[in-house]
Amino acid sequence: MTFRQTNLIDHALAALDTARMLDSTAHPWSRANPAQNQHSPEPSERDRQLIAGLMRINHTGEVCAQALYLGQAAVAESPDTRAHLLQAAREEHDHLRWCAARLGEVGAQPSLLNPLWFAGSYAIGAAAALFGDRISLGFVVETERQVEAHLDDHLDRLPLADVRSRTILETMQREEVEHGQHALDRGAVELATPIRRMMGGCADVMRFIAYRI
Repeated sequence: MTFRQTNLIDHALAALDTARMLDSTAHPWSRANPAQNQHSPEPSERDRQLIAGLMRINHTGEVCAQALYLGQAAVAESPDTRAHLLQAAREEHDHLRWCAARLGEVGAQPSLLNPLWFAGSYAIGAAAALFGDRISLGFVVETERQVEAHLDDHLDRLPLADVRSRTILETMQREEVEHGQHALDRGAVELATPIRRMMGGCADVMRFIAYRI
């Protein structure tokens, strides 16, 4: 998907097209799954349910992150910020494809509410970007900090034998850290504590629901 510097309607239509193809493998810039050469034994039913729940959370998290960055890119002030956000969104799309693939391997489905998560996150991203690039980039930094923390938790909770899921999450975590650092390098400002807490609360709600639905 390519964004043109035209108007918000163009950007919104492009975002809707992205939402429609959340799990598509047709994008020419999609990267190979980092777990493609890894092997994990068939999990027990208990482990399968745990893996499915955790990977569904991570898939939904990538849906939200991609939508957030697309919303921010739609109203970004500078071409450099827009390019950074679109690159991050492309990598988040790869992440969600990898998570979707692992979900399929354990016989599970992504969250049924992903279209709602996408729409809400896109709106939040666009609203944040209205306050300027530095604040918008601050949302990137805080988002990636929270994602890094919950990936740490998931890596601790995954069954030790689940090498495929672990490889995917470790790759994702490295790239999330890079996204946050790149935003800091571009002048991101620290968000106010109430905003960071609100973001954390929303993420907790998402994780609780996505694990189950």
